[in-house]
Amino acid sequence: MQGFTMIDFGILVVYLLAVLFAGLLFSKKDMKGKEFFKGDGTIPWWVTSVSIFATLLSPISFLSLAGNSYGGTWILWFAQLGIFIAVPLTIKFFLPLYSRLDLDTAYQYLEIRYDSKGLRVIGALMFIIYQIGRMSIIMYLPSVVLADLTGISVNALIIVMGVIAIIYSYTGGLKSVLWTDFIQGMVLIVGVTCTLFYLITKIDGGFGTVMSSLSEGGKFLAEGETLFDPNILKSSVFIILVGAGLNTLSSYVSSQDIVQRFTTTTDLKELKKMTYGNGILSIVLATVFYLIGTCLFVFYGQNPELAQTAQQDQIFASYIAYQLPVGVTGILLAAIYAASQSTLSTGLNSVATSWTLDIQTMISKDMSFEKQTQIAKYISLGVGIVAIGVAIVLANGEIKSAYEWFNSFMGLVLGVLAGIFILGAFCKKATRFGAYVGFTVSAILVVYLKYNVPEVTSWAYSLVTITTSVVVGQIASFIQLKVSNKKEEANNEATIYFEG
Repeated sequence: MQGFTMIDFGILVVYLLAVLFAGLLFSKKDMKGKEFFKGDGTIPWWVTSVSIFATLLSPISFLSLAGNSYGGTWILWFAQLGIFIAVPLTIKFFLPLYSRLDLDTAYQYLEIRYDSKGLRVIGALMFIIYQIGRMSIIMYLPSVVLADLTGISVNALIIVMGVIAIIYSYTGGLKSVLWTDFIQGMVLIVGVTCTLFYLITKIDGGFGTVMSSLSEGGKFLAEGETLFDPNILKSSVFIILVGAGLNTLSSYVSSQDIVQRFTTTTDLKELKKMTYGNGILSIVLATVFYLIGTCLFVFYGQNPELAQTAQQDQIFASYIAYQLPVGVTGILLAAIYAASQSTLSTGLNSVATSWTLDIQTMISKDMSFEKQTQIAKYISLGVGIVAIGVAIVLANGEIKSAYEWFNSFMGLVLGVLAGIFILGAFCKKATRFGAYVGFTVSAILVVYLKYNVPEVTSWAYSLVTITTSVVVGQIASFIQLKVSNKKEEANNEATIYFEG
């Protein structure tokens, strides 16, 4: 139980320097315009696939997935199976659509489909505000955990994490971000998988004991956790799977940090490979995390004197710090840091891209590629500094609950965006007016449900928002077209029905 040693500290420092060097190595000083935002066309699909995985797996997930399994059951593991909903729908309908339109940003789709600059700007602004909040909390929470385990100042950890991500995001654009995400994703994958095998060797009875805990010890599903409830708005395995699938679909369809990966190529075969690759990685690694949580439950049950923390979400980090061999601890804590930096660098680049192409181009017409790139770099620098500042305030203040409320609220509203993307893609006669009405009604409804109807599980929110946006948007569009006697307002090329 040596804890965090100077050897581990040295490994952590070397890792951070290596990431910085790799980011600078893959950057090109002369990249301008679309190369800065979309890469230079030389990025392999498997790099982008791991980058999507690293972006979606935040450090909060890194710690909480194992914690869920340790402190409870595997019921939330079924959320990972939602990928079987998200990936086929994305590949069948949205990848061909986005490839055909050759989008620069996710929210450009809203302008093309509805002929509405206003919807494009609203979508971009909601994403940017949400992403700044997400980046701050993603720097803050893991740094607090690492500070407790290592004794390093939480402020120092936040600043170092932020500065490194800012440097390679600022200098290299999307190409640098994708390659560094790939490296950090691989560190995470290898480190976590090796930890699982090491942990199994420390359990009396090995893997058989772990499986007995799942099959006979009630760790897979507990009594009262149902597979299906006729009231689909109540928690069950079914709504967790469907809700998670629609949440992931929403990210694939309407979140700039993910859609930006799809813009790196218009080759449908490459797009399908990267999407399938991310789906496979997500399921496999989530299963590894849940197995680790169950292994930790068995291990500390057999060795209660070794437990260093009773906090569910810190149990995996505690095991890394106190039970792994010297040196390996540094590598695994670097993996937690890797999860943070991947999400952070992606956030910086996607915010800079969205601001420049979705908002700034509306203000300043006919900007040169050089000007666009310069603005994007300044935005990534400024947003990074703001996120570092907010994270430090969070780490040294007592506003955690208020900030988590803000983050939760913005995430909730951001999910409503997917509804008008799906409305536009699947409903040929959906109009700009219908999109605004569907968006507004679904946002009001889901916020009301969250704060006034606690019986409705949060896993049902995406189902509610998408269904409401489509149904209400269709009705509003139909009424508008009848009243105005217009035949159609839509751009059919931006629907799944277009045949070109």
